Amino acid sequence: MKTTAFIVTSAAVLAGCCTSCGPGASCGQAGPMDPLCFTSEPAPEWTALMERTSGWFAADGIFSIPLDGVEDQQNKNKRTLFIFSDTYIGEVRNNVPLPGNVMVNNTAAWMTGVIPDESAIVFRYNKDNEGNPVSYFIPDNRNSRDGEYFWLGDGFVNHAKKNSLYIFAYHVHKTGPNVFDFEATNVAILKIREPTPEGLGICEQIPTELGFVHPVHGRVYFGSGIFVNTGKAGAPCPDGYVYIYGIAGEKKSLVAARVRPEHFEETGRWTFWNGEAWVAGKENIFPITDAVSNELSVTPADDGRYLLTFTVMGISDKIGIRVGSGPAGPFGEINEVYTCPEYQEKGLLPYNAKAHYHLSKPGELLVSYNTITLNFWEDIQKDATIYHPRFITVRYGPHEKTEEKINTDKAMYK
Repeated sequence: MKTTAFIVTSAAVLAGCCTSCGPGASCGQAGPMDPLCFTSEPAPEWTALMERTSGWFAADGIFSIPLDGVEDQQNKNKRTLFIFSDTYIGEVRNNVPLPGNVMVNNTAAWMTGVIPDESAIVFRYNKDNEGNPVSYFIPDNRNSRDGEYFWLGDGFVNHAKKNSLYIFAYHVHKTGPNVFDFEATNVAILKIREPTPEGLGICEQIPTELGFVHPVHGRVYFGSGIFVNTGKAGAPCPDGYVYIYGIAGEKKSLVAARVRPEHFEETGRWTFWNGEAWVAGKENIFPITDAVSNELSVTPADDGRYLLTFTVMGISDKIGIRVGSGPAGPFGEINEVYTCPEYQEKGLLPYNAKAHYHLSKPGELLVSYNTITLNFWEDIQKDATIYHPRFITVRYGPHEKTEEKINTDKAMYK
């Protein structure tokens, strides 16, 4: 866990350039490509959407799923499903939760458009027959154990399966009283045939063996991120595969699998990157890179490369981006694009940064991250603001173009 902090205080700060990305091997690019440079700034209008005082008021997780299954940008009619993990429900006054608030393990929000307008988003949580808040998804498959609950991974709408929504869900149980006393034992795939507010809680749980202990690489979980590299999903360089990313061991190594979307449910047909080729058998995984976070994203850049966005080493004040030549890399060195100020200012621990491509503008990434404390169970009852997604905007491009875009944006807001 990193404890140093460099606070981004200016409107836009040059965060770094990728100079070791290697040849651009995607979309027919040949030979070396210009290094990418990154700038970043807070996105307070997006963060404000998550600052709530009634009903849903605190959560982590936050994956965004375009409900048409298309990762295009600037689509004003886009409908988005946000999925969250541990969530607090109740009333808040002067930033303090009132007695009677409760925590559930997964919730959702539904948004129309790509502008952060409070009137365009609706937060929802499931209720039991008495109207009490409960989780949408509770483990109920052959891998389930007593006392487990689901944390949610990434998801996507699968055009090849009648537009069903698929979400990864981690089997989790507590191992002690502290906030980090937990263990994930396996991974399920949730299949929702009607991804609507009314149909979200009706799902089929597909058990898998995608959470396991590798003899060399340690504990492995798949579902940390998804990249749908198909033409129907709007991928710029489609190869017809769904890429599924996982995390391995204490080094926070990135591993990857892929499968044709029509065979997504058949995990026996998945292939895994072994360092040289895509092969059958999860035991053949090989780390692509390391120092990433349990939740992350891989998104296409405007020039045919790919951006891997994450919190450095899972929990730290640094948001990193590695630049790669393909959906499974190889990825270059870490570009530390943003230093989260909450650590130094409030002692909060940032984690699980990721990009939301379809909510971003061309040449930019809208990136979220979460915060928590070591003494969380007590702290959340004193201050609701410590635990909700926060957002930044990351701009990228060749050095000259990046600076030109910054100056243009500044001029627009004078």
